[in-house]
Amino acid sequence: MQMNNMPFGTIDWSSVERTEHQGETGFAYWKTANFGDIRVRMLEYTPGYLADHWCVKGHILFCFEGELHTELKDGRTFILKPGMSYQVADNAEPHRSSTSMGAKLFVVD
Repeated sequence: MQMNNMPFGTIDWSSVERTEHQGETGFAYWKTANFGDIRVRMLEYTPGYLADHWCVKGHILFCFEGELHTELKDGRTFILKPGMSYQVADNAEPHRSSTSMGAKLFVVD
């Protein structure tokens, strides 16, 4: 990831508009800031959320509340709890998210 032409700045996430994205079950709520090709998001997944697609976008993801289950298309699964993160490159390993209890995440992609 190259971060160019991005001067120092801060984000007041409380003033960023929240968008709703329906999963196969449950909802994802995104607050998004874009900086050229870099997208920074605060995500909240409702309890019972299951993504409706296999994602191939690369991410750096940090879990700060709840519990996130990430399934890779090859069958491996990972559980993130508060204070844990994962990283995956673009087009590296298709993955999808779910949570039974809900989760709050910080994502850069």
